[in-house]
Amino acid sequence: MKKIIIDEAIFSRYPDFCRGVILISDINNAVLNDQIQELLDNEIKKRAGQNLIEHDYVKAWDKIHKAFGSNPNKFPPSIKSLLKRIEKGEHLPFINSVVALFNYISIKYLVPCGGDDIEKIEGNLKLGFSKGNEIFIPLGKEEKEKPEVGEVIYFDDKTLNVMCRRWNWRNGDFTKINPTSKKIVVNLDGISPVPRNYLKEARDELAQLLEKYCSAKLTTDFLNKDRKEIEIKED
Repeated sequence: MKKIIIDEAIFSRYPDFCRGVILISDINNAVLNDQIQELLDNEIKKRAGQNLIEHDYVKAWDKIHKAFGSNPNKFPPSIKSLLKRIEKGEHLPFINSVVALFNYISIKYLVPCGGDDIEKIEGNLKLGFSKGNEIFIPLGKEEKEKPEVGEVIYFDDKTLNVMCRRWNWRNGDFTKINPTSKKIVVNLDGISPVPRNYLKEARDELAQLLEKYCSAKLTTDFLNKDRKEIEIKED
């Protein structure tokens, strides 16, 4: 049985880190949904003109990235990238319903949010520090890269294929969510000063939206230093 695991070494350095988890066993992930598009557009309009890149929840990720040797300006955390695009007035493409809802929740709560197709993963889904022997193919690319030693990565611990580099900077191609994806894991990450209950609120709202708009069958969970791993139940 596959597990989601956060390495003990992560909590040794970042003891207040926590992760909201949504485990989806079935879903209808449409490529277009006018109601979700309206939700997203309204949230973007609401956030326009606000200097949210300087918000404490966003700046906390800059600090964490610097701590493990990454430059958050050159390799911005996902939430920072989203906010920069909004600041520039860029349009966010509607990739599919699940991705659009990730973006909506990220922008509303100012937390990194992403997901992966579980069926593309052979081993456990692990967040830990890179040894430098892992394999990363960026989303939409074919060229292989190697993460830097000591970089925080989210990876398949059997194949060593990386789902996300620099904690929450760039997604890998092999577990990308597409309209045919049925089994999906969603992660929402929090670090001080983000309150745990606030992160759970974001997780629960996303779960409700996935059920409402995508007919998702799902369960929710939560990882922190006292609960470092959970099992993914197979059908």
